Amino acid sequence: MIDWLLQLDYQVFYLLNGVLHNGIFDAIIPFWREKYFWAPLYLFLLTFLAYNYRSNFWVIVLFAVLTLVLSDQLSSGLIKPLVNRLRPCNDSSLLETIRILVPCGSGKSFVSSHATNHFAIAVYFIMLFGKQHKWLLPIGLLWAASIAYGQVYVGVHFPLDIVAGALLGILIGRLTGTLANKQLLAKLQIQSTNTNSKTH
Repeated sequence: MIDWLLQLDYQVFYLLNGVLHNGIFDAIIPFWREKYFWAPLYLFLLTFLAYNYRSNFWVIVLFAVLTLVLSDQLSSGLIKPLVNRLRPCNDSSLLETIRILVPCGSGKSFVSSHATNHFAIAVYFIMLFGKQHKWLLPIGLLWAASIAYGQVYVGVHFPLDIVAGALLGILIGRLTGTLANKQLLAKLQIQSTNTNSKTH
């Protein structure tokens, strides 16, 4: 079963990294997958939250930070050293058959921290605001998936790394999103109680 899964993993990797490539993606995806590329989006998001949710701003931000810390530490600090899988771009047996579009780095491959982090933060905000903004679910997941896909396209991760990272990120995002919602609800109840006590 494991051998079959790994064989399928290699086949899908070759398909996404080698066969289904084009000049436009070659130019865009190396930037698309970089965290600094999204700095304007993060700045806009912080500004939006500060302006529209100022009373709950720090609760939302602190749980977002918790989400990223958990996702990064679990993926990079715990799982990668335990599994110890080489990145495709560091595997000498693959170097003649894959396309490497970015510096490979020395980190391990399983699970993808890019996938874990981006799915975690996407699901976190979906948990918080998905009911009010229905578009957030498809857009958020598509955004995370496109960045995760980019990791395979540029040659630094296998598809299985991405799938496992995405599942881990979804679980983390659901956990922290649930905790944040409970904290926000408790804060709202306290504020309501204080307001009612002042009117009596």
